[in-house]
Amino acid sequence: MGKSRDLSEFERGMIVGARNAGCSISQTVNLLGFSKTAVSRVYREWCERQKTSSHRGSCGRKRLVDESGERRMERMVEANNQATSVQIQALYNSSGPEKPISLTTTRRTLKRLGYSRTTPRRDALLVAGLEALAVFAPTISSHASSWQLKKRKIKIDKAVKSSEKIAKMF
Repeated sequence: MGKSRDLSEFERGMIVGARNAGCSISQTVNLLGFSKTAVSRVYREWCERQKTSSHRGSCGRKRLVDESGERRMERMVEANNQATSVQIQALYNSSGPEKPISLTTTRRTLKRLGYSRTTPRRDALLVAGLEALAVFAPTISSHASSWQLKKRKIKIDKAVKSSEKIAKMF
């Protein structure tokens, strides 16, 4: 069995609320769908400390680019919106006293901030696929049956998915 995800604060609150309402562990498991171990641990922690929290935030490797570094990088991107990731890396490494970051770290941070690299060729290819799809899809007459309309919609959905797959390759 693999390790499942951590419970959110809301889910932990649901467990505590169900147990405080008088539900047994088995009833709470059936009601909420969590494991018996998770229910008993969360409720025991609540009874002992009056709080439930996941301590996973302090685990793992520390980030090289913390929140202030992310804000600084975001300001750099907004000031130089045509800059490449190599240029942003050079600006970041020259502007602060922190440890220098690699190009991979720069790209990973930019992706986490919501900046993704898009190429105009990909957009043009997607537009061309959608234009071909418009030519492919026949005009719908007013007397077409619902079955015929569903069949056409399925063909159009398949064509859109295949054109998106092609666009992702570039």
